[in-house]
Amino acid sequence: MRLPEVSKTIQVPDDVDITLEGKKINVNGAKGTLTRDFSFAPISIEGEGKNIRIWAKWPRKKEAALVGTIYSHVQNMITGVTKGFTYKLKIVFSHFPISVKLQDNTVLIENFTGERRGRRVKLVGVVKVKIEAEDIIVEGINLEEVSQTAANIEQATKVRKKDPRVFLDGIYVYERNEGIA
Repeated sequence: MRLPEVSKTIQVPDDVDITLEGKKINVNGAKGTLTRDFSFAPISIEGEGKNIRIWAKWPRKKEAALVGTIYSHVQNMITGVTKGFTYKLKIVFSHFPISVKLQDNTVLIENFTGERRGRRVKLVGVVKVKIEAEDIIVEGINLEEVSQTAANIEQATKVRKKDPRVFLDGIYVYERNEGIA
């Protein structure tokens, strides 16, 4: 059964400027600019002053779901250019002290479980990484780039071929925030 129309409206804050070019959305704010192209989606996007309406007429189930997904993406873009996003990771080790360094566009993890060769993690997009004693702080305005970088760092220290209940060494995400410190 199809619904006659599924619609969501976003109230744009005063300190954010949004421009629409077809299904391409540009969001400008205090922290920077984000651009995203939704031309792949079979939905309609229109701007009416300080409101953006995302809708689908007579949608199937997937198209109705896409309305909510794109609504969330645009909300995250607005939050990113006003507040930004921060992920905090904790360096955990029991025997071999893990050393983490920042080199150009990569994070170098050395001495993980006593390994001689370091593990490298490339940063995704435009993110800032700070290393403070036992913490790694990943900051940026694009939620997808910040969260993927944090996930890549966490996955690089995944323990393989050993019991994960015993070998708890690694780098783990412990906090996600809106807002750059």
